[in-house]
Amino acid sequence: MEKKLYAGNLSYNTTEDDLRQLFSQFGDVESVKLITDKETGRPKGFGFVAMGSEEAAQKAVAELNGTSFMERNITVAEAQPEKP
Repeated sequence: MEKKLYAGNLSYNTTEDDLRQLFSQFGDVESVKLITDKETGRPKGFGFVAMGSEEAAQKAVAELNGTSFMERNITVAEAQPEKP
């Protein structure tokens, strides 16, 4: 069962491929979604990564939260459920 993670404080230059590569060292990455501004199309500095298992997600949070990625200290946590 996949587990969705929040990745925040990302560099505005981060791509979905960058995130996929970063998180794939902890397990299978099911999907990556960077959030962009609807009007400008520019990244907002955060996104979501769906990991293939609970174990991979927990390891990614433990290893990546607070670490430096592309010259930013990123936040990685379990994603909150979407609000309607």
